[in-house]
Amino acid sequence: MEKILRKIHHVFLKLALFPRTFRTKRPRPLASEVLTCHLAQRKLPPWTSFCVRYSAVVNDQFGLSNFNWKVQGANYHILRTGAFPFIKYHCTKAPPQNLDFENKFFGLLKVINLGIPCLAYGLGSWMVVRVTETVQTSAGPVTVYFAYKEVDGAQY
Repeated sequence: MEKILRKIHHVFLKLALFPRTFRTKRPRPLASEVLTCHLAQRKLPPWTSFCVRYSAVVNDQFGLSNFNWKVQGANYHILRTGAFPFIKYHCTKAPPQNLDFENKFFGLLKVINLGIPCLAYGLGSWMVVRVTETVQTSAGPVTVYFAYKEVDGAQY
């Protein structure tokens, strides 16, 4: 009887402390695929800004803060930051440019500030998220979050 109670207690603790342990494992797309699919799905807008949950993707763009991203022949300048529990993207259609200095500069700022502003940004984003959209990826649908509804076809 004691063995059974110990097992129940163990399962209860695991469920209470680590609920994801009991979720079915579904494949998660790369964050870069969500970025590409979102821009393509919105028909290559001139500008967009959105969040995606860390838990919904594999973070293959770790360490990238400011970079060029090509989608269907269009180039975007991407400002990206970890904003727990989200990854936050600001995307602007622009000609390719060398963004190495800016990328290193923003990365250094995050390190110097111990990531505290990024955490605050994430918590703030969590409070203002009002609109969601589903992005179709090879691993299935992923929800992206917006502070406000973006107007299709808007120019900046």
